[in-house]
Amino acid sequence: MAHISEAGVKKICEICDRYANEKTPLMMILSDIQNEYGYIPLEVQQIVSEKTGISVAEIYGVVTFYSFFSLEPKGKYVIGCCLGTACYVKGAQQIIDKFAEILGVGPGGTTADGLFTLDALRCIGACGIAPAVTINGKVYPKMTVDQVPAVVAEYRAMGGIN
Repeated sequence: MAHISEAGVKKICEICDRYANEKTPLMMILSDIQNEYGYIPLEVQQIVSEKTGISVAEIYGVVTFYSFFSLEPKGKYVIGCCLGTACYVKGAQQIIDKFAEILGVGPGGTTADGLFTLDALRCIGACGIAPAVTINGKVYPKMTVDQVPAVVAEYRAMGGIN
């Protein structure tokens, strides 16, 4: 989306218009854009700023503060490893390290083929099934280091980007 098409600009403007009557529309606008495109680059932030009158600095601050938002495209499969206290004490660091080793990217990174993004998450509220990993919203409870290779292989077998 580095160079936004006319249709892309129109879609972003439509999203902004959806929330024109809201007192504080920014989070809803950014959430819809993130869901639509998978990330929110500076060019999009500038369009949102022009449309809403909210400064690019404020928009950028929100995008970089909340981990849900991304400045870069994410992989087809987003692996979220919880590093909250319960998960951490049950070995979550070793699990994310194993994912990083297999995928060749660290937390926040996306594989060169665009298939995987690895994210380190704070508590996801799954403390009773710690350590927990999510992949595109599917929760893997009581994950072990030994399970990581099979999980990665399963998603690789499902294929590349649509």
